[in-house]
Amino acid sequence: MGLQDWSERIIVVDLSDDPQFTDDLNALLDLVEKRNGADVLLNFAGVNFLNSSNIAKLLKLRKQLHSVTPGKLRLCGISNSVWGVFLVTGLDKLFEFSDDVASGLAMLQLTK
Repeated sequence: MGLQDWSERIIVVDLSDDPQFTDDLNALLDLVEKRNGADVLLNFAGVNFLNSSNIAKLLKLRKQLHSVTPGKLRLCGISNSVWGVFLVTGLDKLFEFSDDVASGLAMLQLTK
């Protein structure tokens, strides 16, 4: 599994293509709920494509972090093919992005 605690508040998830993508996001949703919130950095470096189920899970996580259990969500390491999906679906306006894990972690720590 690609979930790792980077700090007490921040969880970094190294994602890969399905079926692991779905499994990791399901585990992450459970973990965020148990912790009653967290800041999450999703590393898409190992993801080559997104399907509608993946997008639905991302939206569910975003909703959970913005309403039910407070926290921030940031995405990084996105390939051109996956970035195209974000652009076509308009999701590029819903999520916050960073180039890589280091800059994503910095942004999570800087923003309140």
